[in-house]
Amino acid sequence: MTSITISLPESLKGFIDSQLATRGYGNVSEYIRGLLRDAQAKEQEARLETLLLEGLASNNLPLDAAYREILERKVAAMIDRHDARPRA
Repeated sequence: MTSITISLPESLKGFIDSQLATRGYGNVSEYIRGLLRDAQAKEQEARLETLLLEGLASNNLPLDAAYREILERKVAAMIDRHDARPRA
């Protein structure tokens, strides 16, 4: 594994300490890795949504109307979930 050193203001250090105490992380590294994994997953989800929307908007998909409607509903649900997420 690679080590990274960061500097934090005391307020962020206190926040991390409270997260460790209340959320069951064993140490700061576990907490930071969890944050990074979450950010990575959100990035991948956003990219997939973009690709799906681009594909649907292109109208070049050889799909029948019923299948296209199913896909559009699924994409709309993904967008709704994305829009409902709390912002950091």
